[in-house]
Order: sequence, then structure tokens, then C-alpha cells
Amino acid sequence: MGLIMDKDTYIQELKNLLKDFRDKRDWKQFHNPKDLAEAIAIEAGELLELFLWKTPEDIKEKMNSDSKFKEKVAEELADVINFCINFANAADLDIHTIVKNKLAKNDKKYPVDKAKGTANKYNEL
Repeated sequence: MGLIMDKDTYIQELKNLLKDFRDKRDWKQFHNPKDLAEAIAIEAGELLELFLWKTPEDIKEKMNSDSKFKEKVAEELADVINFCINFANAADLDIHTIVKNKLAKNDKKYPVDKAKGTANKYNEL
């Protein structure tokens, strides 16, 4: 079997893989929205910790030259993504729908003619 990439993957496939992993370990009892939201925040903190006290330039250089660092970043990001997908499963949310809906809202809040090239919040445009 060849390497499967993002372009070859469906969100539902990932949701099913994570459900199967969870169910084999009898962890559904722990996968409620509150606990999963906490897990997302904790794992996001672990990802963020990798960047502490480093400049954007330092990070770019490390991501390009330090394979162990890049692997650690990938592992922490995977933890965040996995818990987000687990949250969607537990809360019965369709990821495709909620992402598209949020993007449509953000498109209205951040019109290109006002938001292009600025990091200002929508109420400061």
C-alpha cells in the first residue's frame, strides 16, 4: 500500500479511524465534549510550547533543518487534530459543514477590500 496523502483522504475516513481506535480501548466513556475540549486546549499548549522563546525566523530554520523538531511539531499537531476530530464525533458535528459555514461568516466579517494585508480584527477594519 502506498503513502496516503491529504488529497487522497476523506474526513469521514479519519473520523472512522479515530472511532475505531477509541472503541477498541473502551474510551468512548471519556470522550464527551467537555473533556475533549480540555484535551484540545492541553494539546494546543504542548504544540505552542515548542515555539516558546523562538522567533519566527528561528522556527522556520528549525523546521527546515531539524528533523526531530519537525517530527515533534507534527506529533503535537496530530494530537490537536485528533482531539478536534474526536470532539466532532462526540458532539455529532459534520466537520465539512462547520468549516464551510465558519468560512462564509468570516468572509463577511473580513471583506477582502478591508482585510487584505492587515491582521486587524473585524471590528477594527
